[in-house]
Amino acid sequence: MPTKVAIYKARERLGREPLELLFRAVAVPLASESTRGAFYRGLRLMSIDGTCLDVADTPQNEVAFGRPGTGRGQGVGAFPQLRMVALAESGTHAICDAAMGPYSSSEKELADGLIDGLGDGMLCLADRGFYSFERFQKAHATGAQLLWRVTSHMLLPREEQLTDGSYVTRIYKNQADQRAKRAGVRVRVIEYRLDDPVLAEEEQRYRLLSTILDPDQAPAGELAALYPQRWELESALDELKTHQRGPRVVLRSKHPDGVYQEAYGHLCTHYAIRRVMHDAALQADLVPHRLSFIRSLRAARRTARTQPGFSPPQDQRRPPAGDRRDPR
Repeated sequence: MPTKVAIYKARERLGREPLELLFRAVAVPLASESTRGAFYRGLRLMSIDGTCLDVADTPQNEVAFGRPGTGRGQGVGAFPQLRMVALAESGTHAICDAAMGPYSSSEKELADGLIDGLGDGMLCLADRGFYSFERFQKAHATGAQLLWRVTSHMLLPREEQLTDGSYVTRIYKNQADQRAKRAGVRVRVIEYRLDDPVLAEEEQRYRLLSTILDPDQAPAGELAALYPQRWELESALDELKTHQRGPRVVLRSKHPDGVYQEAYGHLCTHYAIRRVMHDAALQADLVPHRLSFIRSLRAARRTARTQPGFSPPQDQRRPPAGDRRDPR
């Protein structure tokens, strides 16, 4: 068995690029037409969300990533942190793309690198922290439909009341354009309240912007009930951070390049497990995200222990070493 030092040196020689290329080559949406719970009226449900990962407390990582505050305005957190924003398929928890940077980087800026992963036939869900006029327009230009939450103080005057209780308004690039009613873009607004006394008054009110203007194509009640699907990505990120990586465990790499390499390795592993779970769900005609990720992870670990290595399959079309004859 290789020693820890040998593995460390091998990882250092490998670098981050092969793991990043592998993740981007294989991570695509998994759901087919037979997958339960992955579509809404023919649209594939996708979500954007972000998180942070603790990394090893070394001088190199602190310089590269930075530390969060303590929340009380005094001092800094115990560990440097890597910020990650992910694009995932809501119905399968398959993380299809990710952007990473230091803790000081903005989730909005990282999300800009994921927009190209959207396309025709998708419905993208996002929380209010990701909205901007430019980002909303760029995401819609991919051909995807959008259902994004916005803040309650955003000015959205009613221009057309619709039969399902939603209404049509216009959004603008800036206040000057809005005052002049110049270059506005028509969107649909769905407003509702959550009857939850635990939440603050501000948190009980929800306002969603949708690019689907026709209420017959997507009634307001259905969109309001659909929006919580965004939290499936939070569950997927928790699977990666808490269960797969292990509770209260920081990324072990002492250098920034190793941190990125390790993060992409975790993403590849999570995607592989979720792909196996999706295949199992199809065979059993179940909703994929209802299967237990923890049990699937344990099964994968048992398989890795009992079969730690295997030779790649032989390509019968290729001549053996030393034989240069035409394989045909």
